[in-house]
Amino acid sequence: MTASSALRLRDQVAIVTGASRGIGRAVALALAAEGAKVVVNYANSSQAAEAVVAEIAAMGEMAIALQADVSKSEQVETLIDTVMEKWGRMDVLVNNAGIARDTLLLRMKLEDWQAVIDLNLTGVFLCTKAVSKVMLKQRSGRIINLTSVVGEMGNAGQANYSASKAGVIGFTKTVAKEFAPRGITVNAVAPGFIATDMTAGIKSEDLLKFIPLGRYGQPEEVAGVIRFLAADPAAAYMTGQVINIDGGMVMA
Repeated sequence: MTASSALRLRDQVAIVTGASRGIGRAVALALAAEGAKVVVNYANSSQAAEAVVAEIAAMGEMAIALQADVSKSEQVETLIDTVMEKWGRMDVLVNNAGIARDTLLLRMKLEDWQAVIDLNLTGVFLCTKAVSKVMLKQRSGRIINLTSVVGEMGNAGQANYSASKAGVIGFTKTVAKEFAPRGITVNAVAPGFIATDMTAGIKSEDLLKFIPLGRYGQPEEVAGVIRFLAADPAAAYMTGQVINIDGGMVMA
């Protein structure tokens, strides 16, 4: 078997939302390593997104950076139309884009609640609905949604974020049932505390005592699980599942 034939996503197209940094960047690189043509979606940081595209090009693979606020339906439609015009198919969607605006509920402003729900939950709905039109016709596709352990267990100061991520879990399970007859799998990945910009301001000593493995996770560890769900034939019989990557923080 040649190196080229071993690439499990060769000739397939993958969209990764919020892919300019952190987990999204790691996922984009992981899928490119499987031969996928990668859409590096970003909202604001075009320079960072183009840097990811350059990294993928250096690997000998193809990628494009496309701007879209995935909480805006018209921008999502434009994103999908652009991808279809360029590459004509849609095989993998990773709904990664997200924000946090943390504060206690009594101090939380409506705009902070709404902004988090709009991007973290409505964005997943809009992107999934848009790509489903293509995937349902193809009768194939893999959708992976980023949720969080706080969507399962809650966390003080994160009512908006926890609610959005809990919503992603319910959405994932429902859409998995709807799309299964057409051969489309829909799964969710629930990271714990991962070493990214979003967690940079948290005091590690306050959290590590709750993590049995005693450390933060790395973006590449999350990307590895997403790579499995997106590319591995062994994942073809998995749908509607939530996989925790949390160092043992949540044990059912």
